[in-house]
This record gives sequence, C-alpha cells and structure tokens, in this order.
Amino acid sequence: MNVEERVVELKPKTGEGSISTRARKKGIYLLPNLLTTGALFCGFYAVLSGFSGQYQWACMAIFAALLFDGLDGRLARMTQTESDFGAQYDSLSDMVSFGVAPAVVAYGWGLSTLGKFGLAAAFVFASCAALRLARFNVATGTHNGAHFIGLPSPVGAALVAGLVWSTYPLTVSLPLAVLGALVTMIAGLLMVSNLRYPSFKGVDFRGKVPFFVILAVVMGFVVITIDPPRILFTIALVFSFSAPLRWLWVKVRPRERITDEDTPA
Repeated sequence: MNVEERVVELKPKTGEGSISTRARKKGIYLLPNLLTTGALFCGFYAVLSGFSGQYQWACMAIFAALLFDGLDGRLARMTQTESDFGAQYDSLSDMVSFGVAPAVVAYGWGLSTLGKFGLAAAFVFASCAALRLARFNVATGTHNGAHFIGLPSPVGAALVAGLVWSTYPLTVSLPLAVLGALVTMIAGLLMVSNLRYPSFKGVDFRGKVPFFVILAVVMGFVVITIDPPRILFTIALVFSFSAPLRWLWVKVRPRERITDEDTPA
C-alpha cells in the first residue's frame, strides 16, 4: 500500500475532516427541524390570534413555542443531529415566535391605546429580539456555553406574554397600558444587554438523578397548573430581573477592607 492510499484510507477516520462530520454539518435532520417547525407554527398562530383579539390563545401559543424551542435544541444535541441549517432555521423561528408575535400581541392588547409610544415600545422589543438573535448567531462557538449574554429571547417573550395572559380579562386602563409598555421595552433592552444569564446547557438529561429531583419536577408542574398565567409570568419575571439585581448587588455592596493585620508581610 503506497502513501496516497494510506492517506485516503485514514482521512475519513479523523475528526473535522471526516466525511461523516461534513455531512452532519450540511445535512437536514427531520426530527429536530420538525420541532422547530412546531415552534414556528405556534408563533404564526399567536400572530393571527393577536390580530383577532384572542389574546389568551395567542399567549398560550407563545408558551407552546417556548416548549418546542427548548426541545429541538436538546434533542439535536442528544442525538448528535446538529446542523448549520437547523441553527439558522431555529433562529428564524425564534424571530417569529419570540420577536414578532409578542410585540404584535402586546400592541393589540393595550399598547395601541398609547399611540406612538405604544408603537415604539412594541418595535423596541421586536428590534431588540432581532439584534439579540443576530448577536447570538455571530458569537456561536466563541462564548461560554454555561451562560447567555443578554436575556434569552424565549424568556423575554414569556415575560411579555405572561403579562398579557395574566391581565387579558381586565379592561386595559392607562396605568396598565403604561406598565405593559415599560415591561415590553425593559424585556427588549435586557435581551441586548451584556448581563449574564445561566443557560442550563450543562444539565445532563440522560444521566441518573435522585428521586427527589423527579418529585420536584412533578411538584413544579402541579404548582404551574394552579394558575398558569400568573405563575409562568412570575417565573419569567424572577429570571429576567435576577441578573440585573445580581449586578446591582455586586456594585453597591461594600468591599471588604484590608487591615494592616490582614496585609501579608
């Protein structure tokens, strides 16, 4: 066997240069992209429901899109079916479900009563979602996988949709509309901030866990079913403002003073 034949024989066994790796990056896998399509449909349905004034169904569709969006990435990583096509498709789906849909729903719910201010608030959210997704795509592979830079767009959408879902039976007064506009703009600005949020990508769903972890998950679902709109909104609110509060705590807390006794000789 000459040298060229040995190179040809050994090349498919290498990592980045292998044929299987190149095919995985360029291929289109059915199952994860099917879940991404489900998220896209939920976002599209939320937009249509927002136009028709069915805000409850619109918010439920946004949360359903959040569930599909969380599953497609996890499934792709677990089955090793990640691809460049899937990443771009997921980003476009997120723009519809977590950028356009929440802005449309919030504007139809009450921001429209504020005139140009309400329109600006809705546009701030949609544009910040687009900027956040574009920044995430550019930084893929260069940032720490344990944290997200800026509020994840699904959580920002959950914050806005949770507020609308919790208050849709009420008559939208001027103070409530102003509150909705502020929450919408703050959610958008948090998405393009440099604050760090945990990504939870290190959680191993294939590994063994203690019994109380499963029990806690079940109890969590039970608690959510008591009052889904307000509990989901509370969870999104706590997660969204955890990073700003942590940053503020680090800035304002008094630094430990180094005394002469503590100074090394």
